[in-house]
Amino acid sequence: MALVPGQRWFSSAEPELGLGTVLRIAGRSVQLVFTASGTVRQYSLEAAPLVRAVFRAGDRVRMDGKEIAIESVEERAGLVWYRAGNDEFMEGALDAEQPVSKADQRLISGRIDRNDQFERRVRTLDLRARARRHPGWGVLGARVDLIPHQLRVVETAAARRTPRLLLADEVGLGKTIEACAIAAQQIASGRAKRVLVLTPESLVNQWFVELLRRFNLPFAIYDEERCEALEMNEPSSNPFEDEQFVLASVDWLTEHDKRMKQLVQAGWDLLLVDEAHHLIWTPEFESPGYTLVAALAKRVPGLLLLTATPEQLGRGGHFARLRLLDPARYTDLKSFLAESDRFVALSQLAERIEAGDVTRADGEALNDLFANDREWLDATLAAIETGDLAAREVLIDALVDRHGTGRVMVRNRRAAVGGFPKRIAHVDLLPATDDSELLGRLRAEFAFEVGDLDEEPVHDYAKDPRLDWLLETLNALGGEKALVLCRSRAKVQAIEEALRLRWGQPVARFHEDMNLLQRDRNAAFFADPDGARVLIASEVGAEGRNFQFAQHLVLWDLPLHPDMLEQRIGRLDRIGQPGDVHIHAAAVTGSAQEVLLRWYHEGLDAFRGVVPDGRELLRRSVDELVALAEADPIGREPALEQLIADTRGAHAELVEQIARGRDRLLERASQRAEADELRAALAEDDADLVSQEAMLELLEAFGVENEPLGEGRFLLDPEYLTVDGFDALKGGAREATCDRRLALSRDDLLYLRADHPLILGAQDLMLSSELGNACLLIDETLPPRTALLEAIYVLECITDAKLNIARFLPPTPLRAIVDTRLQRRDDFAPDPDSVAKASDRQFDLSPMRKVMNSLVPPMLGACETSARRDAATVIAEAAELAETRLGGELARLESLARVNPAVSESDVQALRDEREAVLAALPGARPRLDSVRLITSPDFLLLRR
Repeated sequence: MALVPGQRWFSSAEPELGLGTVLRIAGRSVQLVFTASGTVRQYSLEAAPLVRAVFRAGDRVRMDGKEIAIESVEERAGLVWYRAGNDEFMEGALDAEQPVSKADQRLISGRIDRNDQFERRVRTLDLRARARRHPGWGVLGARVDLIPHQLRVVETAAARRTPRLLLADEVGLGKTIEACAIAAQQIASGRAKRVLVLTPESLVNQWFVELLRRFNLPFAIYDEERCEALEMNEPSSNPFEDEQFVLASVDWLTEHDKRMKQLVQAGWDLLLVDEAHHLIWTPEFESPGYTLVAALAKRVPGLLLLTATPEQLGRGGHFARLRLLDPARYTDLKSFLAESDRFVALSQLAERIEAGDVTRADGEALNDLFANDREWLDATLAAIETGDLAAREVLIDALVDRHGTGRVMVRNRRAAVGGFPKRIAHVDLLPATDDSELLGRLRAEFAFEVGDLDEEPVHDYAKDPRLDWLLETLNALGGEKALVLCRSRAKVQAIEEALRLRWGQPVARFHEDMNLLQRDRNAAFFADPDGARVLIASEVGAEGRNFQFAQHLVLWDLPLHPDMLEQRIGRLDRIGQPGDVHIHAAAVTGSAQEVLLRWYHEGLDAFRGVVPDGRELLRRSVDELVALAEADPIGREPALEQLIADTRGAHAELVEQIARGRDRLLERASQRAEADELRAALAEDDADLVSQEAMLELLEAFGVENEPLGEGRFLLDPEYLTVDGFDALKGGAREATCDRRLALSRDDLLYLRADHPLILGAQDLMLSSELGNACLLIDETLPPRTALLEAIYVLECITDAKLNIARFLPPTPLRAIVDTRLQRRDDFAPDPDSVAKASDRQFDLSPMRKVMNSLVPPMLGACETSARRDAATVIAEAAELAETRLGGELARLESLARVNPAVSESDVQALRDEREAVLAALPGARPRLDSVRLITSPDFLLLRR
């Protein structure tokens, strides 16, 4: 049937959305609105998972909340008109919630499936319900470690509904992972349908890999070429409306006014901005990037800004970022600076309380802060004087509650988080060779890397002293793995060629001209204990990959920016690294690289510890540093020594400044979690072997066989695949795992969890089809002439997707079973031996159609009555859970609003409105028939009338 605006269709992939209405057909796509859930979906006409909603005479439908029986049906101009009694109405008048299952009709007509298909369908419903209720829905299959501080940030964001946060963890603590996890949960919960990620040009590929490989989020990278191609097909369209998840470079956008306007007008639910410290704002000036983000921030509900720059190194820039998040609160720079000074004083006060060293002046300051709680304060201070450690924590928590920026900012420190390995530096200066051209080649190499040379020079390392040093280093490591990092693809190939000629060991490589599959295979070859001892990677190898199974990092060259050096080291220096990290670096004496190496090692001590002020120190020193590196080595030593000494002194001052200005209350707020629920729930899911088995059985239903390979791996073989649509298996058999640890070290493995696209796709195919929804089971233990009807209903609450109602009431399977006397038989369980034999049996029910037609409808009616009774209990439990959780959150927020100016009345009202909407929606949940099974004694098939 041709698509016509106004027609009603069901989504077979998402039946819980209710009845949809065709809005428009444009080109090769169709757009539908599902009014019950407040959802708009756009589908390709070639592969839309849609089922036409046409009801027949005799069917019961819902209109204006009432059920009526259809007497006749007529089609006019592509639209269906129904008649019921004296009333005639068009299909558009139907309620959004309608029954869709035809399982009973299939059973009555004798079109039945095997018993194992019925049971697999029921297990799939149960798997989906458990996963959808899980607190980690959206990040169940995330390829991330269960690191407490990262998961606390995700929980914090989830509690904000539409999060607006500044993620300011110290470098190496995983801000990107936190932001991606927040985005994944917002998308999975239905709160964010359109997501935009803006990064510097150099980080676009890293974000693409991180989102896809770790979180299964397929973002589209946008650039000018892509936009022009889209506009060629539809000149009047906005190219940014073509995709739901978009990743783009701020550098590109700010060069095109047209693209910036289109981006702002496209409409987004969530915006992520990396390296937010590059957005410049002062009362007199703002950069184009800041202007763009500010325009988006006014329109986009959710906003995440990422920066690792300590706020103490630029409080004006810090104010500018907070101003993007909450312009109503952060309006005046002078007031903000005064407030910041007050927070520093509070932070120092908290430190003294923690040490049990509260002075009289501190008591006066506390009296001012707790003017309305003087009795409580006096009692708490008295307890502290007696040495009560719990009282100290209570008082500090009360101070945290009164902290302003704790509502919009998260900052975790490496020292507080812990779990990092020790860094051991191995730094060498190599004597120059007799090659008179060596220093010139090294100077040209350096000039290209700092941008003073447009074309990369040709690299030949056969006679380079660094090659001898590299060989000596690798041989000294014995059998230990080593990651060798350098700047470019050309260097990777040159190093590999030089090693091939002089070293007989297997080597893996990794660079930007390799596709994702090739990179995954080479990374897996390196990760394999019997694989390559060495992986040579370009700068892209330092992005988004976890090589913490290795403990040796060899730096063939050094990036100019300290942040990029830290990013390289961070491939190995990670939480969970089992051993010390050995960092090997060398430079030829007299070379340009020597200057940079000594500046890092002697000035910043960057190989043994994180440099939080590296960006500021580079800004101060970059011109002199580059000039010295490119100068004649003869006579530059005094100037170099002075630069290193100046850098060392400035570094000490800045580190002290950062320490003095640390906001300990903010750090405490970032470390505090109500129950650490997410981490505990994910750990429990990791141990859920039943769900893992159910996922593999589900794939087997479509011909995807699984073969254990040992060590937590198994092979998914699609040789007998019966359907299209499993993108992950289009290239053939794939290795997979359900083991988190293994998935973290092997990017080439599929990491299967209940929210993985492969599993979600299989569930949609199973539940949107009729497969297994009608079945006959002969139970040899039943008395003669006995029949039972088992009906599986799905309890669904169709409402606005942004309410994320499934956290309280997911689509829940309900089982009802009755006998021919219409009595409930909930305690009945089929005979296991009969179930085992059932899958091999085929039955012809066509001679029994009259019997079935008289028997099934009244039994199904009794099942529905039973299911509705059970549904009322489940709904009541869901409402109680929602009231407990949302009511507790609301009480907590109202309490905070009285003492913390960062909690606005609109925040409180939004939570109040959500609580009321959820409690109002839950009673509207209704059971929908999904599948039926007739269970009979062996003689039942002899009946004919």
